[in-house]
Amino acid sequence: MNYLEIERVEELLAGFSGKKMLVLGDSMLDRYLWGEASRISPEAPVPIVETHRQTHRLGGAANVARNIAILGGEAVLVSIRGADPEGDLLLSELQSAGLSTDGIVVDPERVTTLKTRVVARHQQILRADRESREEIHGAVLETVLTAIKKAMKGVAGIIFSDYGKGFITASLLNELLPKWREKGIPICVDPKERHFMAYRRVTVIKPNQLEAGTVYGRRISNLQTLEEVGLGLFRHLQPEAILITRGEDGMSLFTKDDRVQHFPTVGKEVFDVTGAGDTVIASLAISLAAGATLPEAVVISNHAAGRVIREVGTAVVRREEILRSFNNRLAGKGTESG
Repeated sequence: MNYLEIERVEELLAGFSGKKMLVLGDSMLDRYLWGEASRISPEAPVPIVETHRQTHRLGGAANVARNIAILGGEAVLVSIRGADPEGDLLLSELQSAGLSTDGIVVDPERVTTLKTRVVARHQQILRADRESREEIHGAVLETVLTAIKKAMKGVAGIIFSDYGKGFITASLLNELLPKWREKGIPICVDPKERHFMAYRRVTVIKPNQLEAGTVYGRRISNLQTLEEVGLGLFRHLQPEAILITRGEDGMSLFTKDDRVQHFPTVGKEVFDVTGAGDTVIASLAISLAAGATLPEAVVISNHAAGRVIREVGTAVVRREEILRSFNNRLAGKGTESG
């Protein structure tokens, strides 16, 4: 059993300050249409939502970067956008969040990834996606590699936020991973199935339960199949750890010597899981950069996720909220276990 004394939590959270974290991956714009649904359409058996407000938030790798910044780190984002109004909005949202846009490369051949969610009375009614999954290549890939090289100075941790929208390619990984493995910098990966098996010998790879089972070819239905999948992936990929997130069942950490640790979920009130994976990978990576052990980093990220799932829409968590979560839990249990 792992636990964190509150003094250790405070020490690690303080260590987030100024940590430079490189975030690579698929950025997107989350559009929310907020309204009320009080009747059914006469044209089809669907609700009519009378919208009264529209908002935009950062999604994907951009949301990971925003989480890093909110936690007190310095987020350096390298990503792509389309040459379209949504790409302009993405830049505007990044600037509003205090994030640099120097690493955002324009790909004129693609659209900016846009997820539109219709929300009525705090319930998501519909999501409509507009995106391109074409992998970057040629001049765009070369510009991305140049931006990454410029961003590397002083980096304390690296995050791959792979949403399968085309930023991450086999050639990109082949160019970067062999060099970075030797640097001793934590490399944390939030993967999608397309390049899952290319993330060999990284620090942590964090699939969710469905992704892990799909890649391994074995549906996870209980602890036995969970451990079969987790240990099997660990032996194949040879990372320092695999962290499988399991929704309301918490997280499971797989490390060397076939060691498995299960971490029960902290969040008891679940309103919306949108962006929770972004919060987990951001808080996990910056915790490792601040000197946390793997179990300590998982416990902190578990508390961070427990806060954001209480919010409707893509959310972020602050250090004081994580500390409050620990204090609330410790008040009832004396120690925080994992």
